[in-house]
Amino acid sequence: MALKAGVIGVGYLGRHHARIYSDLEEAELVGVADLDTERAGEIAAKYDCPRFADYRELIGKADVLSIVTPTTTHYAIAVDCLKAGKDILIEKPITDNVREADALIRLAKKKGCIIQVGHLERYNPAVLAAAGMIHEPVFIESERLSPFQGRGTDVDVTLDLMIHDIDIILSIVSSPVRHIRAVGAKILTDNIDVAKAWLEFGNGCAALATVSRLSPEKLRRLKVIQRDCHISIDYQESEVKCHFRNEKGVFSEVRRPEKKEPLREEIRDFLCCVKERGRPKVSAVEARNALKVVIQISEKIRMQG
Repeated sequence: MALKAGVIGVGYLGRHHARIYSDLEEAELVGVADLDTERAGEIAAKYDCPRFADYRELIGKADVLSIVTPTTTHYAIAVDCLKAGKDILIEKPITDNVREADALIRLAKKKGCIIQVGHLERYNPAVLAAAGMIHEPVFIESERLSPFQGRGTDVDVTLDLMIHDIDIILSIVSSPVRHIRAVGAKILTDNIDVAKAWLEFGNGCAALATVSRLSPEKLRRLKVIQRDCHISIDYQESEVKCHFRNEKGVFSEVRRPEKKEPLREEIRDFLCCVKERGRPKVSAVEARNALKVVIQISEKIRMQG
């Protein structure tokens, strides 16, 4: 039986949530909500569903809801959904502070609801292909550069972009973060636009993360160095390059997994978790942990003036 799905916020990313729900057999799109009624009407007409100016009117009509609104609104909307007993998929970051993330975790547990958070790179085919190759990394480097587009500027670039890589890094390194150093700057907005962070873990692993929303080019790359190999993941090209050594010498291998739309895979996984009452790959707990680290990074940058 298809789950009745609603989408709250149908801007750049929310309209893709609506498209995918309308296309999946596992779901029935029962409505979209947006303060921009013209935009909501456009998406509703395209996917033949009702539109709502007030998201509260949509909550009761759906089994599951995607919250795809500005980060600063996530908490209030999620609370309304959880109080109504609804399972939710919240776009990253879960909230803009750890206190609110913890409150959502407690409320979801009390109401028996599932929270999945949209850390999309977990569903990138290249990340999935590389997962079995990664073990005991000693150094990780990530680069996430984007041209200025005006979206996501209500928060620091650490919360908008770097949080993707921090989530991946935390999922790879099974050890707590012991020390953080960071630099960054505000350039075009009132929030941090460029940042670089150095993380040291309890097991000796270190990671360097670089982000910018002012780059002339778009770049999404992760490098993992282990004692026996060097793994390079290109998120955009969905490609994994591995340079490794064995008793016969040094070799290289390139993997190009089948390209799939990560958002479609993420939403399908969410619907599966809801039906089976399973734990999401990125639950509110993992999302909260990544949020805590990026907030610490932002604080260290602000302390430097």
